[in-house]
Amino acid sequence: MKHTLHNHAIVIGGSMAGLLAARVLSDHFNRVTILERDTVSPEPESRKGQPQTQHLHGLLATGLQVMTRYFPDLPKALLDGGAMMGDFAGVMNWYSYGGYRKQFEMGVNATTMSRPLLESLVRARVVALPNVTLMDNTAVKQLLTTPDRNQVTGVEVEARGNGQTTQLLANLVVDVSGRGSRSPQWLEALGFEAPPTSEVKVDVGYATRTYRRNPADPRGKTWTLITPEAPKETRFGGMFPIEGDRWIVSLGGWAGDHAPTDPEGFLAFARSLPAPDIYETICRAEPLSDITPFRFPLSLRRHYEKLTRFPKGYLVLGDAISSFNPTYGQGMTSAALQTRELEKLLAKNTPLENLAITFFKQASKVIDIPWQLAVGEDFRFPATTGPKPAGTDLINRYVEKVHRATLHDEVVGMAFLKVMNLMAPPPSLFHPRILWRVLRAKPTNPQPSFKSVESVAGD
Repeated sequence: MKHTLHNHAIVIGGSMAGLLAARVLSDHFNRVTILERDTVSPEPESRKGQPQTQHLHGLLATGLQVMTRYFPDLPKALLDGGAMMGDFAGVMNWYSYGGYRKQFEMGVNATTMSRPLLESLVRARVVALPNVTLMDNTAVKQLLTTPDRNQVTGVEVEARGNGQTTQLLANLVVDVSGRGSRSPQWLEALGFEAPPTSEVKVDVGYATRTYRRNPADPRGKTWTLITPEAPKETRFGGMFPIEGDRWIVSLGGWAGDHAPTDPEGFLAFARSLPAPDIYETICRAEPLSDITPFRFPLSLRRHYEKLTRFPKGYLVLGDAISSFNPTYGQGMTSAALQTRELEKLLAKNTPLENLAITFFKQASKVIDIPWQLAVGEDFRFPATTGPKPAGTDLINRYVEKVHRATLHDEVVGMAFLKVMNLMAPPPSLFHPRILWRVLRAKPTNPQPSFKSVESVAGD
């Protein structure tokens, strides 16, 4: 099928989802312009509008696969940049429900790096495309439309340095500006309905610090998570090896049980976790940064798929549609999967005037799975409030048994990690082969796989 090549697309937002959207659009438009409010450095750094990028980030296996499809040299670039890569379950050191999940070879890679490194590598590849332009320090003031307001024709932008305004015309405008998207307000101003929303309040907060990592330390080949057995535990911790011979450590909790930001309190919080891995490492490591807090009050989903009217020439994508509890590491992968759905529609020559309604229905199917996983886990905590899907408590009782079975059984572990990585749908955990293994799992816990600092030093 011969692809229709449109003239100009505008992407509002230059973070990961916006970059991936621009990559897809570059195959179907003569020109693509990315508009970013912040100053963008070619070097890896956290921008003012990205407070979450200073914290530990997980890139699920499916997200890496989608990104590699768009940028085949990305895995090598990550390794060259100092990222760590290994078999997802083979380098896993994950304590939960009283023990460590059993390690095994899963056949897909896990990659640990800072979010700024990943984003800088993706951005460099996107802006190197001959038909893509990035305009930073540029704020979108309003949408431009036809006189009847039924079609978006571009945007009015303001240069943040001198306040000069300019009108940019386009065949398609895509809002990928994140959780703070102004699309609901813009839609109402044009006479359309804003999308209905779902909010699940979790009151999650965490704090992050980086430490010097000895490159000879064998623990630097693994990623560590300590997650709570809800509802009796609320605290979690993560410690990932990243570029620059550093550890990035995030500590936090649900329902207001947040990590302190003073050094003594931060260490005490690490020591209070049900496994010693993180505390035993950072209590003797050299801190390289201040302790930075981040609070996430609620998961938010805007149901654009429920709208029956929407302006032509306009789309919304990424966190601007749905932002999940970040402790599950789904955000970048959800955005990547949404851009893949956009790519499929454009490859079919879907007319731009019909693109939005069709895309929102497809994107909703993508979002349903991570939303179901995140919200289901969050409702293990009694303080969580919001629309609770029917059957959540019953499913959670079974999934608790799944968690315990993963401590011993790599078959159940494989099924669980495939769902977690958005490689398989949640009902796959109820397949008779898995169900039988879960229900017959022994209640005893395995011996911890953690090695103390002293034993590592003696190896």
